[in-house]
Amino acid sequence: MNVERQSCIGDPAINIASLAVQAMLYEAACNPSPGLVSSSSGGAHSDMDYFTFLDSTAALISPLLHCAEAGFSPHSPKQIFEQIRQIGQLGECRMFHKTAGVNTHKGALFSLGICCAAGGKALHSGAHFSTLRSIIQEMTAGLVERELRAKVSELELLSAPALTHGERLFLRYKTEGIRGEAERGFPTVFGMSLAFYRENFDLSRNLRLVQTLLAIMRFCEDTTILHRHSLAMLKEVQERAKQVIFLGGVRTSAGMQEIKKMDENFCRRKISPGGSADLLGVTVFLQLLESCWDSLESCRRGKECGGLNIK
Repeated sequence: MNVERQSCIGDPAINIASLAVQAMLYEAACNPSPGLVSSSSGGAHSDMDYFTFLDSTAALISPLLHCAEAGFSPHSPKQIFEQIRQIGQLGECRMFHKTAGVNTHKGALFSLGICCAAGGKALHSGAHFSTLRSIIQEMTAGLVERELRAKVSELELLSAPALTHGERLFLRYKTEGIRGEAERGFPTVFGMSLAFYRENFDLSRNLRLVQTLLAIMRFCEDTTILHRHSLAMLKEVQERAKQVIFLGGVRTSAGMQEIKKMDENFCRRKISPGGSADLLGVTVFLQLLESCWDSLESCRRGKECGGLNIK
C-alpha cells in the first residue's frame, strides 16, 4: 500500500498546528460534499460560505498552536485537557469575532485541539503515534459523566436558550455527541475512517476526501443534523450514505450521480452533516500527523533542527 510521507522541520508544536489547519482547509475544500460548505457551494447554509471557512480557519491558527504547545509538558493528560479547554474558549471568541457570530468550527476546534495536545504529549513523552488514542482517552476520561449525566437535574431546570446544543440533545436523545466521541478516543476515526482514508490513497485528493466523508456519514451520530432536524432525519442521512458507498461512491458513475443528487437534496432541505465534516477533519489531521511522525520525533530530539530541544 502506498503511504504518504511528509517532512517536518522546525518547532514540532508549530508543525502539529499547521497540520491541523491543513486538515481544516482540506475538509472545507472538498466537493461534492452533501449539504456542506465547499469550495464551490454554500451547501445547506445561508449564513456562511467557503470564504467564511477560510477566515475562521485563519483565526484558529493561534489556539491550535497553543493546544499543541500545552501537550509538550510533564503534566498529566487530564491536566493538559483542563488547560486546553480554556484555550478553546478563547479560540471560540476569536472564531466568532472573525465570522461575525457564525459558528463554523466550534466542534472542529474542540476535536482538533484535543488531538493537537495529544500529539504534543506523545512526542514529549517519546511515545509512538499509536499511543494517541489512549492519551486522548486519558485526557477526556469522565467528561460525559461530569458535563452531562451528573448535571441532568440541573440542566432540566434551565431554559432552552441557556443550554448548549450538546446539553439540549443529551436531555432529548441521551446522545453524548462530540464529548462521548472524544471520551471513547474517537472510535469512528481510529476504528474506521483513518484506515478507510489510507486505503483510498489511489484516488485524487478531492475524491478521497469525499469518499471518506460518506464513509463517516454512515455511522456518525451527527448532532448538527439532530439539532437542526430530528432522529429520523439522521437515520435517513446514514442510510443514504450507506447506499452511496454500496454503489461504489466516487469510484462509479452511479455512485457519483447519487452523491450529486444527495448534495442537491440536502441543500434544498437544509441538511448539513457538520458532525461528520468535523470527524473528516480529525481523520485528515491524524493521517498527516502519522505521515511525518518520524520527522517530528527527530525534531524533538534536535537531530534535524539545529539543536532544538523541547522541554
